[in-house]
Amino acid sequence: MTTANTGGTARATRSRTPVQMAALVVGAVFLLVGIAGFIPGVTTNYDQLMGAGHHSGAMLLGIFNVSILHNVVHLLFGVAGVLMARTAPLARNYLIGGGIVYALLFVYGLVIDHESAANFVPLNQADNWLHLVLAIGMIALGVLLGKRSLTATSSPNALGRNA
Repeated sequence: MTTANTGGTARATRSRTPVQMAALVVGAVFLLVGIAGFIPGVTTNYDQLMGAGHHSGAMLLGIFNVSILHNVVHLLFGVAGVLMARTAPLARNYLIGGGIVYALLFVYGLVIDHESAANFVPLNQADNWLHLVLAIGMIALGVLLGKRSLTATSSPNALGRNA
């Protein structure tokens, strides 16, 4: 922990670990995507935005099928990322757990009929491939950066002891 002097007032600040920064950035991106899904122009066919289901014709960036439910899920994932970035273990869990959720969504998107009621999120091919990329990226960030954070915090010198 370091101390920052802000105009005569000392304030304690903590530096974030790489896994915490990754969770914070991923969470912020999800928040932006969730908000963008409600902005006409950024979301094409905005007048066709539906609560849920495959009948929503709204397309984020003209590519990704979205609905109100889909946008709310992005917003919730974003809030979770920002909140869980507070500690390295929570950040790691957010990235790995979120990556697993997106891997499951990828598989779900492959096996359902996109024109059926089972496509309640809604998903299209672009969503499916994005979910795969998100799954791989989030799990990789959580595993690789989380391992570094756990190693750094469990070393004797990190705990203030001499080796």
